[in-house]
Amino acid sequence: MTATTAENPEAVADPGDRHPQRWLILGVICLAQLTVLLDNTVLSVAIPSLTRELDASSSDIQWMINAYSLVQSGLLLTAGSAADRYGRKKMLTAGLLLFGVGSLAAGLAQTSAQLIAARAGMGVGGALLMTTTLAVVVQVFDDAERVKAIGLWATVNSLGFAAGPLLGGFMLNHFWWGSIFLINIPVALIGVVAVVRMVPESKNPQGDRPDLLGALLSTIGMASVVFAIISGPEHGWTSARVLVAAGVGVVVLGAFALWELRIPYPMLDMHFFRNRRFVGAVTGAILVAFGMGGSLFLLTQHLQFVLGYEPLEAGLRTAPLAVSVVALNLAGIGARVYAALGTPKTIMTGMTMMSAGLAVIALFGGDDYTGMLIGLVVMGAGISFAMPAMANAIMSAIPPEKAGVGAGVNGTLAEFGNGLGVAVLGAVLNSRFAALAAVSATSFPAALAAAGSAGERERVADAFASGLETSQLVGACGVFAGGALAAALLWRAERAESTQRAADSEPKASA
Repeated sequence: MTATTAENPEAVADPGDRHPQRWLILGVICLAQLTVLLDNTVLSVAIPSLTRELDASSSDIQWMINAYSLVQSGLLLTAGSAADRYGRKKMLTAGLLLFGVGSLAAGLAQTSAQLIAARAGMGVGGALLMTTTLAVVVQVFDDAERVKAIGLWATVNSLGFAAGPLLGGFMLNHFWWGSIFLINIPVALIGVVAVVRMVPESKNPQGDRPDLLGALLSTIGMASVVFAIISGPEHGWTSARVLVAAGVGVVVLGAFALWELRIPYPMLDMHFFRNRRFVGAVTGAILVAFGMGGSLFLLTQHLQFVLGYEPLEAGLRTAPLAVSVVALNLAGIGARVYAALGTPKTIMTGMTMMSAGLAVIALFGGDDYTGMLIGLVVMGAGISFAMPAMANAIMSAIPPEKAGVGAGVNGTLAEFGNGLGVAVLGAVLNSRFAALAAVSATSFPAALAAAGSAGERERVADAFASGLETSQLVGACGVFAGGALAAALLWRAERAESTQRAADSEPKASA
């Protein structure tokens, strides 16, 4: 299949060049993706069972959750590079097998240490799946259908977020805790069979030499940064643990960038960052993840601490965000908006809606769920427009033979943006809360427990609600500014490309 340039969203390829089973292939890919994402969210509802059955400490529980995300985040670029070099179908199959084996080990674990190790192994499979699924979508679909396909692929992210706690709660009500992992095994096996039978192989035809040092540096650097982000809320952003990990991550990633600039076959061509289209899409992707990660972090606390819902009830009340994304992308509305507006306007529209949704939640959702519901639906609509457009912009700015690395960049940005959102908006919340409540406690429950009277408890609750409102408004401003910046960079890139095409065609016209 020969793709036309992705800058033109209305370009139509010859239907005869399209893969006849492309939508079935997308279904297989989405099944593999959903398995990974469900496992990310399903574990949260199993924490009481794990604490009781495995005699797990708070530190053990933290590592059960974080071992997976730490390994996956650290390996995303390496996994994408391996997929480009050795074949995306091979790596997708390997990812499903590793994920299935890791799920079996997790389901049969007898100790906390065994479960943590199994989750780390699942993270390796998850990294391969997260990169190869998007890379295969780019290879199988032409420009005319790619945004819709990426929209459906992105929808799975939201579906996994919404369905994970519900599936986990159902399984734990009927079976023992290991069932939440063992359910992955038949899905992984079905996925392997379907991938082997239907997904076409694709890889970098130039067969670049493996960049082993680059893989090592990127893995250590990303894992260190993610570790710092994970540790910040519990240990404090200025603690030695966080500062050392962040420092190591920054230094090693700097060394990675220098190394990639020097070698003839880099894992990540740093010259991509000279491409205004790539930089604009990267900026938007980070800030969409910033808005989603930070807002969900705040919403969970808002629903439980301010509105008084139980954890599962709170999870259910965040579902409209995901349902909005799923409904609009399944209906193909995001793809139609993209075709009508183009990349910059679609991203600006989507991120403006995300910003508006956050502002509605901040201003009207403080004491009543109705305002929050409206804000969640508006946010979801914005995500359904912006996220596929940005993923397509990132992937189209990278040569097709580097699609795996492009998917790794996309996944890495999502992880970084989520962590940044939690860190920044959490810091704003804590700072505002501490200033208004005038207490030394580091959390709302601790401050409430230390309050000596009903009036003091009310003052603490009002201070926390005010802190949430401030942090949500900061998030809204950040997302809007990011959308404006990303759109401006993409507009400049499109004008420059249009000018270049016109200049290139002038000699032909005069000949």
